[in-house]
Amino acid sequence: MALEAIVERFTKRSPVTVMVRRILQHAMNSQWIDQLFEAQREKQYTRELLFSTVVDLMALVALGLRPSLHAAAQADPQLPVSLTALYDKVNRTEPQVVRGLVQEGAKRLLPVMQKLKKAQPPWAAGYQVRVLDGNHLPASQKRLKELRNFRGAALPGQSLVVYAPEMGLVVDVLPAEDAHTQERALMGPILEQVKPGELWLADRNFSTSKILLALDEKQAAFIIREHGASPNPTPLEEKRELGRGKTGEVFEQAVKIEGDKPLKLRRIEVHLEEPTEDGETVIRILTNVPAEKMGALAVAELYRGRWKIEGMFGELEAVLESEVRSLGQPKAALLAFGVAVMAYNVLSVVKAAVEVGQEEEAAKRGWQVSTFYIATEVKATYSGMMTAVEPQEWSGQGEESAEQLSEVLLELAKQVKLSTLRKHPRAAKKKVKKGYVSAEEARKHVATARVLKGEKP
Repeated sequence: MALEAIVERFTKRSPVTVMVRRILQHAMNSQWIDQLFEAQREKQYTRELLFSTVVDLMALVALGLRPSLHAAAQADPQLPVSLTALYDKVNRTEPQVVRGLVQEGAKRLLPVMQKLKKAQPPWAAGYQVRVLDGNHLPASQKRLKELRNFRGAALPGQSLVVYAPEMGLVVDVLPAEDAHTQERALMGPILEQVKPGELWLADRNFSTSKILLALDEKQAAFIIREHGASPNPTPLEEKRELGRGKTGEVFEQAVKIEGDKPLKLRRIEVHLEEPTEDGETVIRILTNVPAEKMGALAVAELYRGRWKIEGMFGELEAVLESEVRSLGQPKAALLAFGVAVMAYNVLSVVKAAVEVGQEEEAAKRGWQVSTFYIATEVKATYSGMMTAVEPQEWSGQGEESAEQLSEVLLELAKQVKLSTLRKHPRAAKKKVKKGYVSAEEARKHVATARVLKGEKP
């Protein structure tokens, strides 16, 4: 079989690329994508162009294999419609379809990731941790006629993102076309998906009585930073000093949110050794986690883990093409972001498999696996592999169970040359206070060669 020969060759030369293809076939199978589209759509319909074809083309852009949707479509000789028809479909993709894509793709990958990370200790015993944050898409190019008279940035949309840090997967995305909608106003559909036994971490944008009460009613736990004005709980006792954490002195206080159903909470107050970027020296965290399950110091430390989602957003921007600025239509930009999130989940599974398969080597050398170098390897070799083997020849691979796929991934991971995928962390930057210079001085050009020689610019 041609497939067997090609896979064997690429397994030796680029096992990561074969892993990505196997995971894509499992998590982004055309059949379930088209079924999901039919179940979720409202105004759209299918004639000649299947929605799975649109997702496949957008995935090429998200992985950096093609510079734009136009380039991806132009390189596909089997595209059954014109470019105009393709963009019409992309520009009208409904947000609930994008959300369904991310949710279903994550459900397919969660069992695989659980097999790979079964030896990993939980973040919080007895809980499944979920991190919630908002993400605004950056300004798009002003290709739309209606935008050309505006000098300000044109923001095509935003989304609420739910991240499972223990698994390294984005499990939900709520797209919103209006970039100026308050994040807390979008919380309704997210709260509907909350399950008992989950522990939600979020910043102060989500600190409202309504959200906290809703989480508690769902029998879910939360650790959420308190907003300065909301929910303004009533103290029930004096603050008690409990010791020093990694970032400063920690205090605890019992508080209560008034209402039809008063809610008693713990307020954890951290007096920071160094101020935040906003200059704040004290942060307050509200939680309904019982003290016997998690002490105040542990709550403060777990809240710091919320920044894992910022690292995920950074990788989406730096490693994948999640921000396609040429897509000015909100629905199109949100579809591109959703597909990029699915691609991130695929790379996250690859990373987990390599970490487990190369655990001894990594521990011996003190190396960590880099998502950036995984993506770089895929960009360099994926197109060549797919040129050698037609996509339909991979169709049988999508029928693997989660357990079978995890075993295959671990076997492939053992073929990886770890030195090509390791991180190269930089030393911490020295904090240097920036001096003031005039705008005229800041705009001056200098010749690099003269500066290096020590000459006066």
